[in-house]
Amino acid sequence: MFELLGIPPQALFGQLLLGLINGSFYAILSLGLAIIFGLLNIINFTHGAQYMMGAFVAWMLLNYAGIGYWWALLIAPLIVGATGIVIDRLFLARLRDLDHLYGLLLTFGLALIIQGLFRNQYGVSGLPYSIPPELAGGRNLGFMFLPNYRGWVVAASLAVCLATWFVIEKTRLGAYLRAATENPTLVQAFGINVPRLITLTYGFGVGLAALAGVLAAPIYSVNPNMGADLIIVVFAVVVIGGMGSILGSIVTGFGLGLIEGLTKVFYPEAAATVIFVVMVLVLLIKPAGLFGRAA
Repeated sequence: MFELLGIPPQALFGQLLLGLINGSFYAILSLGLAIIFGLLNIINFTHGAQYMMGAFVAWMLLNYAGIGYWWALLIAPLIVGATGIVIDRLFLARLRDLDHLYGLLLTFGLALIIQGLFRNQYGVSGLPYSIPPELAGGRNLGFMFLPNYRGWVVAASLAVCLATWFVIEKTRLGAYLRAATENPTLVQAFGINVPRLITLTYGFGVGLAALAGVLAAPIYSVNPNMGADLIIVVFAVVVIGGMGSILGSIVTGFGLGLIEGLTKVFYPEAAATVIFVVMVLVLLIKPAGLFGRAA
């Protein structure tokens, strides 16, 4: 077997796979953030807590109701998305015309409250969530061993991201959404309920975070801090891709996951900071982000 700069292929491809897994979660989470910011102008700091809630709802469905993984993929995003709709109607709708900072502070406070409630109830030690039997095991590709579940996560994340991009950029519903952010009065004149459209869009963005949580549950232990550990990195991904850029969040999410994986192979000490180094470099060269449009 060949070696690249003295690195065995199994180690190299293994870390690239881990990077792709991380990139899948970066992509889905940053996509939800990009939708909420790009279409609603809300900096949603609650996103990490809503990702954690998705994992916990999947765990509760399994342990309290006997509902397994496949149904949880559908039910958890709906439940958590519904809580997002409640948050929007009760709190965020009142801040719609104010500075972004108010929404940021509100969602940051809500994230702390949600994490505190779950921490108080379940502690900080992780709760196990088993891989569904259909996706147990793996396959030997010759140059590496690919666990079936991890392959499924990458494929499912890519499919969700591309489907969401298609709906927002290429369909009439997406055109309504984009028009509602640019000129809500005009869209309202065509008989479209803009406040409801905005609320449902926020619920959808939150549902994406919950879906990522369900996908993550069998890989990482389900614990109240799982979102807090990830949200800062995801915000960096959104900034690099361009605030509000749908395609930017997808491409940057997967790309930075791979860069992180390669860094773990060649310079492990920098793996935790490489995304932030990239963010600084991108902001110096292109402040609007790789796919963002300058204001």
